[in-house]
Amino acid sequence: MPFVTTKDGVEIYYKDWGPKDAQPIMFHHGWPLSADDWDAQMLYFLGKGYRVIASDRRGHGRSEQVSEGHDMDHYAADASAVAEHLDLKNAIHAGHSTGGGQVARYVAQYGQPQGRVAKAVLISSVPPLMIKTDDNPGGTPIEVFDGFRKALAANRAEFYIDVPSGPFYGYNRPGAKVSEGNIRNWWRQGMMGSAKAHYEGIKAFSETDQSEDLKAIEVPVLILQGDDDQVVPYKNAALLQDKLLKNSTMKIYPGFSHGMHTANADVINPDLLAFFKA
Repeated sequence: MPFVTTKDGVEIYYKDWGPKDAQPIMFHHGWPLSADDWDAQMLYFLGKGYRVIASDRRGHGRSEQVSEGHDMDHYAADASAVAEHLDLKNAIHAGHSTGGGQVARYVAQYGQPQGRVAKAVLISSVPPLMIKTDDNPGGTPIEVFDGFRKALAANRAEFYIDVPSGPFYGYNRPGAKVSEGNIRNWWRQGMMGSAKAHYEGIKAFSETDQSEDLKAIEVPVLILQGDDDQVVPYKNAALLQDKLLKNSTMKIYPGFSHGMHTANADVINPDLLAFFKA
């Protein structure tokens, strides 16, 4: 299995499919999942002639379950370790949810200064800041995230059924077409990872202010989000991202959920392809 060792000695798992001379797309997954969450995109873009890469965040999936470093700075540094190891150039970086935060920090602090990044994509992503503060009145109250921590600590296996069965894919909406496969696959990915990494990752994705990361990004960025995202409300995410980024294109999908890249891959993938080719 392919791994890269970070500067602080952590083994990070990655997938690398397709022609090595093709334009690379690197995918960054959300909490508490793994590179497998991008299967619908990896196979689609592989079929379009791209080189596709995805890694498991530290403490997630098949990467090492270390005790420390579960914060956005380490997430971005780990992503850079993979990109540097594979010597990715002219790359497109796409992130979902927490992975969007990882992309924003990676591009701003590593990929763009190194000249490795051509474009970026933020899908249902957490920047600039999820938590409600005096300066971010539209954010989510900390009590919600405290509830996540409590549920995870009490019964992680049950919590990881409740999330995809409900708000993540919008399966709690009247008339929703529920995919048992999506629910089970979400649970499978979550339970592969470390409870400690996931517990501490809640603070990372909810309390990290990434306004300056967004302001620093100069490459073209595509922002995609559903207006029925129950996990990351689009008015406090996509709309603010569009204001802070220098060169962004935004599309809001009526009725789409937080997990739209999986639930609505047939719509999302062609839109991504059009941006990549533009």
